[in-house]
Amino acid sequence: MLATKLKVRPLPKQAILVVNAMSRRGADAFEEVRTKLIDAGVELLEAHAIDQPEQMERTVQDAIAKAPMVILGGGDGSLSTNVDLFMGKDTVFAFVPLGTANSFAGTLGIPKDIDGAIAVIASGTRKRIDLGCIDGDFFVNAAAIGLSPMIAKTVPHNLKRYLGMVGYLLWAIRCAFEFRPFRMVIEHEDGHRDKVWATEARIANGTHHGGVEILENHEIDSGEIVIQAVTGTSVWGLAWSWFATVLRLRSRHGTTCEFRGRRMRLITRPELDISIDGEIAARTPVTVSVARGAIEVAAPEDGQFTT
Repeated sequence: MLATKLKVRPLPKQAILVVNAMSRRGADAFEEVRTKLIDAGVELLEAHAIDQPEQMERTVQDAIAKAPMVILGGGDGSLSTNVDLFMGKDTVFAFVPLGTANSFAGTLGIPKDIDGAIAVIASGTRKRIDLGCIDGDFFVNAAAIGLSPMIAKTVPHNLKRYLGMVGYLLWAIRCAFEFRPFRMVIEHEDGHRDKVWATEARIANGTHHGGVEILENHEIDSGEIVIQAVTGTSVWGLAWSWFATVLRLRSRHGTTCEFRGRRMRLITRPELDISIDGEIAARTPVTVSVARGAIEVAAPEDGQFTT
């Protein structure tokens, strides 16, 4: 029996560009992104560089009403903050990664450089993906509990802007001195409860966090949300887990445990902040869930960037 090949749905050629000029590279990259999109054959109906936070949501909302595709330029936080606006719409969600970690780009296999990201927008395909949800707040990639929110809450903006991931690493070392492990309880839909001591927890819709692949057997259209815990009570254990994950050592699998489902209740003792794609946006206890096939995104065709 012959396999049926799924029809590739091309991306629209008309779009509106909205760049968060407050993101790490947004202000400097706006003109370059605009020019290269036009050169790649994308007809830009409008192009906006937003330097006032209160203007971003309204600008994106207006763009969705006017164009078949809206291209956001910014970091993971910018994408998650505005993704709710695309739900229930036919507008394609496209983006150029201009942040620090750009984890969502890693999840979708989109190059993190401007030229590569524009190549996806110009010649990629539509892909319907899930969104994660924490107490009604939808997000594209991953949320975190533990050291990551401490960093997100306190890192100086200029340190992040000028040093990028190096700045995050330096600030992480500083925050580690205030680190405390926590008790985590996961309540499943069938009533089962799991309890673990953790040094960090990730609520993952995507596969990357902090710019690093943390889930190797997960798809962003699987219909499941994943809670991954770095187990133990030692900050050195957390450091080793990150080290082993970055270097893809075999021992990395022994530093975490994972819980999967469509809907779970997450409780921590003590109650803790949650950073959602790099922005503090919730606090435990929370209900985490998945919105299956919530939006269409611009994604690479299979093998488009395989080396």
